[in-house]
Amino acid sequence: MKKPLLNLININKYFGDSHILKDISFDINDGEFLTLLGPSGCGKTTILRCIAGLESIESGDILLNGNSIKDLAPNKRNVNTIFQNYALFPHLNMYDNIAYGPRVKKSMSEEELKKRVAEVLNLVQMSGYEERMTHQLSGGQRQRIAIARALINEPDILLLDEPLGALDLKLRKHMQMELAHLQKQTKTTFVYVTHDQEEALNMSDRIVVIDEGEIQQLGSPREIYNHPKNLFVANFIGDRNIKKVQVLEKSNEYSKIKLGSNIINIRCSNNAKCTDKDGETAILAIHMDKMKISCHEIPNSLSGEILSIHYAGSQIRTEVNVDGEKITVIEYQNNDCDYDIGDKVFISWEESGAILLPMEDDFEESRA
Repeated sequence: MKKPLLNLININKYFGDSHILKDISFDINDGEFLTLLGPSGCGKTTILRCIAGLESIESGDILLNGNSIKDLAPNKRNVNTIFQNYALFPHLNMYDNIAYGPRVKKSMSEEELKKRVAEVLNLVQMSGYEERMTHQLSGGQRQRIAIARALINEPDILLLDEPLGALDLKLRKHMQMELAHLQKQTKTTFVYVTHDQEEALNMSDRIVVIDEGEIQQLGSPREIYNHPKNLFVANFIGDRNIKKVQVLEKSNEYSKIKLGSNIINIRCSNNAKCTDKDGETAILAIHMDKMKISCHEIPNSLSGEILSIHYAGSQIRTEVNVDGEKITVIEYQNNDCDYDIGDKVFISWEESGAILLPMEDDFEESRA
């Protein structure tokens, strides 16, 4: 088995009396696209800065290729960072911006440097922009130059701190695909920070979900999306209906639950124990876009009454009252059921669309 490129081992970080990172431990594999995902202030950028050497750590260790780098200065670590503002030098043209690192390190002759600049410009599809100045470039072009400037140094790891945050929505979606393609093409290890779940799901090989300085879950996008480990991940990843239910019967994989007057069978999360006893409460989490509304009763469905219908292009967002609980259903095309406000309907879902999680103390707070 291949050894990880980077190991974070029980990292703890404080800012004054605030415990920012709490025993953070995970490995980063060579050549993978790993994303640190979480809400603002969760500690993801602090982890990135600790890897880069821009922040010290109080305890723990950081190993790069098996060697500790926690006490090394940033310029002594073979790691490059791209920030949201790209940090290009406004007084230098693009050729000199890209050539800056190798010139400072004196790692290449000018002849070799000219060849390498041309190569990385071609890689980021910016050939011919050597003489342009920063103010002559768009946001997407500046990002590509920042990537080229980092890649010319051939870092072991490229750290990216919300580099698409300043771009408009259409360009951001385009650059997501560009970055993912570039990472696979160069085989450079990317560690990417974002609070945008769609960005993380679209681009990553693996995702580390973080909240309040602690790792909530680490896994592939598919695993994180379909098998959340706890309430926070279920609430943060994807649009879900989150409801408290009573567990009537429990088996190894499925539980019979009651929501209002409805009794249905639900599978348990692969990553969490639903509950230990019959009669306890648990959390039902259902993907809104994996649900379907029917006009006739079908097995294992919830019965309710249509509250509202909202059309947004091909998407139809319908709210249904199920015994006083509001359930939102997102459908992307009309089905055979022609319903209107006030009609009685039945809600079902794909088996992978709903899971049962253990009840948590902050359940009510998470719904606010």
